[in-house]
Amino acid sequence: MKTSSFLILILLAFVSCRKPSNEKLISYVNPFIGTDGDGHTFPGALVPFGMVQLSPDNGEHGYNWCSGYHYSSKAIGGFSHTHYSGTGAEDLCDISVFPLAGVEPTSQMIRSEFLHQDEKASPGYYSVWLKTFQIQAELTATMHCGMHRYTFPESRESIIRFDLGYHNGGRPVECEFRKLNDSTFVGSRFSTGYADDKRVFFVVRTSKPISDLVLFADSTRVKSKEQVRAVGVKSCLVFTTRKGEQILMKVALSFANTEGALAGLNEIGDWSFNRVQKEASDVWEKELEKIQVKSDNNELLQTFYTAVYHCYIAPTRFDDYNRAYRGADGQNHQGNPVFTQYGLWDTYRALHPLFTLTQPERVPQIMQSFLSFFEQYGLLPVWEMAFCETHCMTGYHAVPVLADAILKGFTGFDYEKAYEAMVASANQDIRNTKDYRANHFVPFESSTASVTKTTEYAFDDWCIAQVALKLGKTDDYKLFMQRSSYWKNLFDSRIGFARPKYANGNWVPDFDPLSDHTNGKESYTEGNSWHYTFMVPQDPFGLIQAFGSPDRFQNKLDSFFITPYPSDNYLGGMGALIGQYAHGNQPSHHIPYFYHFAGKPYKTAEIVQQIMHSFYTNKPDGIINNEDTGSMSSWYVWNVMGLYPFNPASGQYLIASPLSPQTSINLSDGKKFIITAQNLSTQNIYVQEATLNGKPYTKSYITHSQLMKGGLLVLKMGREPSKTWGVQENDLPGKE
Repeated sequence: MKTSSFLILILLAFVSCRKPSNEKLISYVNPFIGTDGDGHTFPGALVPFGMVQLSPDNGEHGYNWCSGYHYSSKAIGGFSHTHYSGTGAEDLCDISVFPLAGVEPTSQMIRSEFLHQDEKASPGYYSVWLKTFQIQAELTATMHCGMHRYTFPESRESIIRFDLGYHNGGRPVECEFRKLNDSTFVGSRFSTGYADDKRVFFVVRTSKPISDLVLFADSTRVKSKEQVRAVGVKSCLVFTTRKGEQILMKVALSFANTEGALAGLNEIGDWSFNRVQKEASDVWEKELEKIQVKSDNNELLQTFYTAVYHCYIAPTRFDDYNRAYRGADGQNHQGNPVFTQYGLWDTYRALHPLFTLTQPERVPQIMQSFLSFFEQYGLLPVWEMAFCETHCMTGYHAVPVLADAILKGFTGFDYEKAYEAMVASANQDIRNTKDYRANHFVPFESSTASVTKTTEYAFDDWCIAQVALKLGKTDDYKLFMQRSSYWKNLFDSRIGFARPKYANGNWVPDFDPLSDHTNGKESYTEGNSWHYTFMVPQDPFGLIQAFGSPDRFQNKLDSFFITPYPSDNYLGGMGALIGQYAHGNQPSHHIPYFYHFAGKPYKTAEIVQQIMHSFYTNKPDGIINNEDTGSMSSWYVWNVMGLYPFNPASGQYLIASPLSPQTSINLSDGKKFIITAQNLSTQNIYVQEATLNGKPYTKSYITHSQLMKGGLLVLKMGREPSKTWGVQENDLPGKE
């Protein structure tokens, strides 16, 4: 193809992929997606990665309310300023606020009935009519400051109540509320829970002076009108209001000190709620524009752009307006943008690779946050929250995220320091890593989840090996490559399953590949042997060889997608089943793409299309299981485009089967990578042939470096599997 013709193709693709000038992508975002079922998202107001996540809480507790809000509830009990997005753990919901009218100040929980038809949510905005008190509540936010607008009825006792004792799993230890003047207040909330020592400082400023201040130490009303300190503090800001009078309030946060919270008020210089809301929505619009998909299916657009929105909620900013934060060593530090709330067991797989395309300015900041945590704690974070290590889940999965950034050439952090941190985490003597190094697997008698730990440590070690090679550390490369093969020590080639083993080398009896337990003890984390047999993204060809032949491997993979869970042995909470495949949990997410390595990418396409059509919708229960801080949504975002990072540190994106006929990835340097799926339909899901920048392209993957150059990938789709595209040995992933 001539160069001029190719440029015309690029131009035509770009023009057709642009949104109409009067169409906002934020109009497709529905923050209620994931708030029902087990999605555990929240609908409130925030900016991308914002410290303040101002959202309603129902005042109920339990698994459904991990985010504070569940769509099944019929009442609201407060609006708090920090939230989890889609996890299975209860915490956060700090600094709970609620407007009341026509009631006396009280320390008791008071909730208001509401109707979903009276709720509105869009990026950066939330509103609800509080039926019980006849109050319209509206919320918006900046990075460090939340803004409230309450429209009150006529009342001599209109109240804005702060309930610092309210908790969602994070039990308060000490709280304080103090009056500076009739419209400015400061306070703090120290708590223990998922994060064992979390400290939040806040400052409140109201648009109208209070007429009274009523304070409670736990449930006891105190005489002071100035200050109270207790385990659970409640404070009632009392106003006299006309019918329809609006009182606005700013609440700024810091995890370091009161000074940082006070400075956070500077982010909102006046009382223009509408301006703050518009600025928040504009920031979201710019983020959503980084990936633009074309479709005539409005439900697809809503599901896709809400998924993108959910990808940019966490990790959250941890440094305050003054760039201060409380570190893992319990001391305050100054830093460049610092982030917290990493569900790395979930997010290393797809979310962080997505960031390398859409958040290039934040990737170095996140890497530096890892290294700051390492300097203060001695190890990289595993599941860190508020710079407190929770030790939740297995692996040391900050490693693949760091490795991916280094191998893709991101700068702005110290590679040698990063490598030191990676090796330190791999050589720690906790979490059964010492047993892993000594035995070349984690023995059954040493730990629960011994198979999971072995396979995940082996993958992480492969990532360290690649960084060692890049940095010229040859001996380390050989050592960690050897460690990356330790998965083989738990693979029983006679039966084709990964299974637990004693330290003496004997297999543990009573093995059941359908169960997460062996001989009465948990052997796998949130999965079973079917899942963790395939936990080898670093060596797919080695796994194929371990099965004896590509045909035997493919037969095993076929069986994975048709073998049902017995009703008496179902792993609760998995959800979204296709045979043993459980899309509701992350250990399954990469497994369909193993077909690529067997030269059968069309089988990947079939499974991926089934997952996208079956397990994602634009309804409140449209996320099939815990969103897990962007992990479920990032899988969907990749696959709507037709790509997936099977090995999230390899720099290769496997080409599967897109849902969108055209996608534009708008890169930070102004370049665009456009993916066009010609003849795409619900029947035409198979790639027949492809061109990259006008030239025939037979490989079933593209590399990160190819994508970052910009260009046009054209996929010709058809009704029948292709016998030529992506099937030859040189076209398989991992062959470069």
